[in-house]
Amino acid sequence: MKSLHGRPRASRFAAAALAMAIGAALPAVALAKNPMVGGAPMYASKTIVENAVNSKDHTTLVAAVKAAGLVETLSGPGPFTVFAPTNAAFAKLPPGTVETLVQPQNKATLTGILTYHVVPGALTARDLTALVKQGGGEAQIKTVQGEPLVVQAKGKKIYVTDVKGNTATVTIANVMQSNGVIHVINGVLQP
Repeated sequence: MKSLHGRPRASRFAAAALAMAIGAALPAVALAKNPMVGGAPMYASKTIVENAVNSKDHTTLVAAVKAAGLVETLSGPGPFTVFAPTNAAFAKLPPGTVETLVQPQNKATLTGILTYHVVPGALTARDLTALVKQGGGEAQIKTVQGEPLVVQAKGKKIYVTDVKGNTATVTIANVMQSNGVIHVINGVLQP
């Protein structure tokens, strides 16, 4: 995994994208004014971080963002697209993984994983689907971390695959934030 030391701009983008992911929770087929995510309304007038801290489904992600020092970045202007893993997604990792990653000595690794969930710009589900169509069935998008993600669309579902071949499904798309968009996913992507 690549360290973001010496690349503060990349770190800021990654953090913002991650924070957006934390607060994501809107179905792709509908754009509710203030969608509920993790039992809390997500306000388009608030930043990714301001919304994410209220989602009960993203407490692990919020803790990870804090441990990686990405709160300020994800509170910045962006825009960012964040693929936000839920607590259940983090729970699928081997036992002890999250506890190990949030330790200070693993900050660079954690930052790399979190920024791998963030893409510069605001890409809605419609934008992602259009990129997939243009790509003949799949599209590569570059993350703030530097490695690509592969996006596919099948029916009304959007899938995101990491460089290791792990695939996550977008379960809630288009959670709009003042500094980007969050898409809630059911897996943790790894560079």
